[in-house]
Amino acid sequence: MSAPIQLLGISGSLRKGSFNTFLLNTAMQLLPEGVAMETFNIGELPLYNADLDMPAAAQRPAAVQQFRDVMAKSAGLVICSPEYNYGIPGLLKNAIDWASRGNDSPLIKKPVAVMGATISLWGTVRMQLEFHNIFLYLDMRPVYKPEVLIAQAENRFDDKGNLTDSKSRDLVKRKLEALVNAIKVTG
Repeated sequence: MSAPIQLLGISGSLRKGSFNTFLLNTAMQLLPEGVAMETFNIGELPLYNADLDMPAAAQRPAAVQQFRDVMAKSAGLVICSPEYNYGIPGLLKNAIDWASRGNDSPLIKKPVAVMGATISLWGTVRMQLEFHNIFLYLDMRPVYKPEVLIAQAENRFDDKGNLTDSKSRDLVKRKLEALVNAIKVTG
């Protein structure tokens, strides 16, 4: 029996009761067979400072190095994030900045799936579109379809954080399957 495909999951929200953390938990429940996922709390990362990320720096901050190490071990990345001000939340952009720097960036050519949940009617369309430039720059392997843009999330999750909407659950499952297929093709 071969080792499972290892994914890293990140929530772009620190809010207690975050719909995107709930979405990430749902993704963990719907993983295809032979796939495992661990999560990383990006709230522990300091603000990006290039002085701490240059070859001249003795070492990166411990939380940053741990984040990069966990990401380097993963075959793919799952991001579940809200949209703030029509874009990527600062917390998530900060984490991407720490992981993206240097020739040893664990994001280079990494397969990635982005999903989002929000209380608005538009889902997280703009946030997901903003990631395109990052994916291009890092030569990442994004899985664009199916799109998982859960609008009016307050009506799709129960009070325990379970995604109860069957269509949304099916989209999440299919998105994860597409990510695994991308990993197998690029692997």
